[in-house]
Amino acid sequence: MSVQAQAASMAAPLLAVDDLAVEIAGVPVVDGVSFSMAPGEVLALVGESGCGKSLTALALLRLLPPAARLSAGSVRLDGTDLTRLPERAMRRVRGNRLAIIFQEPTASLDPLSSVGAQIAEAFRVHRGGGRAGARSTARAMLEAVGIPDPDRRLYQYPFELSGGMCQRVMIAIALVCRPSLIVADEPTTALDVTIQAQILDLLRTLVAERGAGVLLITHDMGVVADIADRVAVMYAGRVVEIAALHDLFRAPRHPYTALLLASVPRLDVAPKARLATIEGQVPAPGERGVGCRFAGRCPLVVEKCRQLDPPLLAAGLGRVAACWRSDEAPALTVPAGVPA
Repeated sequence: MSVQAQAASMAAPLLAVDDLAVEIAGVPVVDGVSFSMAPGEVLALVGESGCGKSLTALALLRLLPPAARLSAGSVRLDGTDLTRLPERAMRRVRGNRLAIIFQEPTASLDPLSSVGAQIAEAFRVHRGGGRAGARSTARAMLEAVGIPDPDRRLYQYPFELSGGMCQRVMIAIALVCRPSLIVADEPTTALDVTIQAQILDLLRTLVAERGAGVLLITHDMGVVADIADRVAVMYAGRVVEIAALHDLFRAPRHPYTALLLASVPRLDVAPKARLATIEGQVPAPGERGVGCRFAGRCPLVVEKCRQLDPPLLAAGLGRVAACWRSDEAPALTVPAGVPA
């Protein structure tokens, strides 16, 4: 964790999510999610596709699809419960105090509007002012996110830019009003490895300079290792572990976390070393049973796991895990150099 984030963690949280629940057609999809963030912190929310990461992010911004609804819980940003705000007040929060970077920039940007106009519009909606001032701010943001020749790019359209540049434009739109929290939903998924590294470096630099917190939604543990301060692991709609980055990678306390880490290729492991696999599938909403939702795939499962759903409990200093056998979970990781 950065020095800035460490200092901030001693104060009131920037974001506090408590018992958040989302339903689709009456079926719980996100169920009892709780976590908090400090100002200047990068918290990674990780897990397989379908575990509820993106729905959690959309619930924070109250941008859920029509079929979904927020059924319980609170989301406090700087002490304000966003779930209780009228929609008109919530529109003043989005893009101003709370911003999002979407996964597909080419799908999120308006193809009929220049990138400069889109950044300027985001600024004027929340901060007002004239067109000339907003245009000047847009140019400065293009420069801040590392887009070359901003005077020319200002008037170009998304189809004239590369995928990496479009993602930088999305970051510029998200940051133009200096929000206190940025939700980044898989911001590097559609980019090649070189551009991905550049985007992560850019996010890291901008967070350090502006003091914003970042909630990073991803399934890529390599990205997590590169940028996160802490990690929250989701499985089947619930958070199953939260820990500081180095603690989680060194000794995961939930079997799901351990198997996720063991399935990632490592340079310090022998070339023919085996990678762990997680057998089975994530249970669908409505088919999650009464016990631990990972019980059907867990190598440490016992009868208690099938009968009782473990709550999030302390599993060491500053960390929690939802597992009845959390002390045994670190043994599931693959030691360096183990032959296949």
